[in-house]
Amino acid sequence: MRQDTSVGGKDLTRWQSRFGRLLVDGVQRISQILGPHGALVLTLLVGAVAAAVLTAAFAEVYESVVRADGVAGLDHPVLAAGKSLRSPGLDVAITAFTDVGGTIGMPILALTVMGILAFRRRSWTPVILIVTAGLGSLLMTIAGKRLIGRTRPDLSDAVPPYEHSASFPSGHSLNAVVIAGIVAYLIILRLKTARSRVLTAAAAAVFAAAMGLSRVYLGHHWLTDVLAAWALGAAWLALVITAHRLYLTVRKRRARGQIPAGAAPKAGRA
Repeated sequence: MRQDTSVGGKDLTRWQSRFGRLLVDGVQRISQILGPHGALVLTLLVGAVAAAVLTAAFAEVYESVVRADGVAGLDHPVLAAGKSLRSPGLDVAITAFTDVGGTIGMPILALTVMGILAFRRRSWTPVILIVTAGLGSLLMTIAGKRLIGRTRPDLSDAVPPYEHSASFPSGHSLNAVVIAGIVAYLIILRLKTARSRVLTAAAAAVFAAAMGLSRVYLGHHWLTDVLAAWALGAAWLALVITAHRLYLTVRKRRARGQIPAGAAPKAGRA
């Protein structure tokens, strides 16, 4: 656990804001009943509800933006720019790449990385974080598509194989931000140098950005679908990381004897 509580000299278990300290106090009380892992799971569930509310609110804002023809005015010009770059070879390469973020590729990738991290750490924490992050991303995608029901670009503008579900938000883009982000976070916690941490974060960001732009290039989504997915994914990722920080704070205080053990079950290593 000691390796996870700081990044680049910043102590993740220190909360400067009053709101942060109130969060810690609340999670401490829950931890006395459910244990640290139980408190983590409950915090993530509360975060999932908040994410669902955020998705609904974002859908309303998005609809207003489209009606006003704000950033949505970029959709057609950006799609046209993507079409101008197409070639048979590039289409095949980008289709193969975007399949990594699909309903088959992304779960396989996430489960593989999750298994490796859990085995190396001898901990359930990567399992809890990656599974919760992925499920939250999936639920946000489903909720957004049902709330908006936006039509994708015309099939004549798309590269096959075609997709027929609602366009908003881009599930590939949302999942890429969340999964790449949480994996990068878990890796960064164990990295010793600033350079390696920056490279890891940059690799995750490039992967998520490329995944989103590939959806526009292929004509499977509008630019605004991707922008919305990036924003929602970043918000959900921040909630998951905050929940883990709260978990680390509670574990550290328990280890120091600042929280009575009570009847809480003994938890594994972080």
